[in-house]
Amino acid sequence: MLSNYQRLANVASKKTKHVLGLMSGTSMDGLDVALCRISGQGVNTSLELMEFDTIPHNTEYKEKIRTVFTHGNAEAVKLTWLHQFIAEVHAEQIRTALDQWNRVPEEIDLIASHGQTVYHNPSARPFDNARARPITLQLGDGDFIAERTGIVTVSDFRQKHIAHGGEGAPLAPYGDFLLFSDSGERRMLVNIGGIANFTFLPQVYGDNPLMSSDTGPGNTLMDAYMQKHFDQPFDRNGEISRMGNPDPVLLKVLMDDPFFDQPLPRTTGPELFNLTYIYTKQTAANRSKLAHEDVMATLAAFTAKTIYCTIGPYLKGHTSIYFSGGGVHNPLVMKSLQSDLRDHSVYTTEALGINPDAKEAIVFAVLANECLFGRPKSYPELGIKIPRTSMGKVSFPG
Repeated sequence: MLSNYQRLANVASKKTKHVLGLMSGTSMDGLDVALCRISGQGVNTSLELMEFDTIPHNTEYKEKIRTVFTHGNAEAVKLTWLHQFIAEVHAEQIRTALDQWNRVPEEIDLIASHGQTVYHNPSARPFDNARARPITLQLGDGDFIAERTGIVTVSDFRQKHIAHGGEGAPLAPYGDFLLFSDSGERRMLVNIGGIANFTFLPQVYGDNPLMSSDTGPGNTLMDAYMQKHFDQPFDRNGEISRMGNPDPVLLKVLMDDPFFDQPLPRTTGPELFNLTYIYTKQTAANRSKLAHEDVMATLAAFTAKTIYCTIGPYLKGHTSIYFSGGGVHNPLVMKSLQSDLRDHSVYTTEALGINPDAKEAIVFAVLANECLFGRPKSYPELGIKIPRTSMGKVSFPG
């Protein structure tokens, strides 16, 4: 049997590596599985998306996760048990994806597992005498994934980001910078997942530093409202939100939150943007009896407005904007953004050769490649306000 050193040396010697990027977002609809062919590292990284699929999570998975999801007082026994359970579910979903693609585990050099986020707080103070610090928790033990699949697994990426002074999010700028920077155009990459985030890639570095930040809610508020009031996991193709009308009074109150006054970069999660947030704002706006369709239309407008207001200061010159994530499938959100961004070029990442649903999983494939084969660097000469790119913990099978 190969030693762990020999395993890595064999992979390192390959001109191209097959890396399986995994992402399970706060919507918990399924595990995104992206098989990537990667060559090089750092600014010389080249990536081809070979295969992609989303393997749905079943009801049992979702119900168990919701017992700890965003709960600051979740029971330790549940968290510990779920850490193993989620890993085993993801390992089975990996096998399902490989079977569908007629591929075998021996073809895969690395797994890059983001895990399932169950808690994220950029300023936690659980004890009266404690200093506030960012904390984040992703479940899905890398050791279990490696053991169940037989593939070297890199996981738990966000802790190194915090250790280097970040907030554990967003991590998208690493992949965005290494894969999509272009001296020929100013680029803005916007991912509308549960939480929306952006990466600004200037055409000339130094004059305009790269910036990346969460903007606020992406799909998380709409998904939560759909699950509560329509018994549906999300608003498929914006069918419900398109039946209503945005309420300007509620929209204004939704925008009135200290989060939006924080300087960039900033991070957030469903710990803030949840059903309680909606109901509290409805009460403040005297809109508690608003039709559910109108609430959904307002939430869609809220997502679009918070994205535009956050990225607006970086659009002083003509910019090409590339959208990704589940939010690109909501016509109401995208129509509003396209109207606000009419002076710029608006695309999805399909124009860059990347399936917009696969982009986040791809980012973690890049991070795994950097963790093992890159040279840790923060690129200070480019003005990038992000910690260095060596993130992740390594688990070996056997």
